[in-house]
Amino acid sequence: MERKPYDIWFGWDNRYIYCSELVWKIYDKALNLKIGQLQTINDFNLSSPTVKQKLKERYGDNIPYQETVISPVAIFNSPLLTTVDKKW
Repeated sequence: MERKPYDIWFGWDNRYIYCSELVWKIYDKALNLKIGQLQTINDFNLSSPTVKQKLKERYGDNIPYQETVISPVAIFNSPLLTTVDKKW
């Protein structure tokens, strides 16, 4: 299996990959299940000064607001997944 560098830019292509993107794409390719609602960067609350600073560091003035992304929360909340063991 080819190793991919971690994607700090959250791009949806396959040159780099981030954690929840990997999980989503595995389910999609292997089982044709789309676990979690895909979103765009613009769908998130970007108003925090810390978030604004990180966006500026990563993208400069070219923030890809329409980039497709999947968040860990979206996967966690997917009705297609079931908790099999709860230890808390």
